[in-house]
Amino acid sequence: MSVEFTLEGRTFVALNGGAEGSFTPAISFVVRCPTPSEVDELWRELSEDGEQLMALDSYPFSDRYGWTNDKFGVSWQLIHDDDTEERSIVPSLLFVGDRCGQAEAAIQFYTTIFKDSRSETIARYGSDEDPNEEGTVKFADFTLCGMEFSAMDSALEHQFDFNESISFVVDCADQTAVDCYWDELTTNGGEAGQWGWLTDRYGISWRIIPAILHDILQEGSDEDVDRVTKAMLKMEKIDISTLEDAYSGDVDSN
Repeated sequence: MSVEFTLEGRTFVALNGGAEGSFTPAISFVVRCPTPSEVDELWRELSEDGEQLMALDSYPFSDRYGWTNDKFGVSWQLIHDDDTEERSIVPSLLFVGDRCGQAEAAIQFYTTIFKDSRSETIARYGSDEDPNEEGTVKFADFTLCGMEFSAMDSALEHQFDFNESISFVVDCADQTAVDCYWDELTTNGGEAGQWGWLTDRYGISWRIIPAILHDILQEGSDEDVDRVTKAMLKMEKIDISTLEDAYSGDVDSN
């Protein structure tokens, strides 16, 4: 049903989903490389049988950069960064269409919700960069819970938007944390989903998960996991006490 893996020190979880959740470049992964040769090597592998969005070349912001969708549809930006000592992966949010111009507000929103968070560098479009509005975000770095993210506005014509194909998992220690993040992210235009998923006011998808769920799925018997999964599939926001009852067999999860 799912697989957890690590790339360059970042944890990912992959699920099989439906066609309505196809990957888009609205969320891509920036790979910062300490040498141009690493960019070239990754480009050969990730662009094979994929779709190139920006050719591998020299640009004003980097001497080696390219943007490609891989053969699975996942979007990657590969860049040589002189300030990088070790290769790293940074999720990048692209605000387009009606969302163009919301990148800075989104960064402010997220950095007020999550601990150990801050806005870093913000570069803005100038008056000569039509169709982008002067002052909107050309590129921004920010940190949430100690993890790096980036964001951009783009007024160019793009036929895509954020969707649930890529979401961000928030691991919570207890029900208080689950309730807090759920309420903050669904307020003022957010939308509750199922099984711990939600979409915030900017269209970004999150999954709010208590740590105990990971423990149950890893340590429980097949029967335990089946009961807990059935109980979870009835939920929007995850309720820990109900999961614990299902785990112990104290409730009927059918």
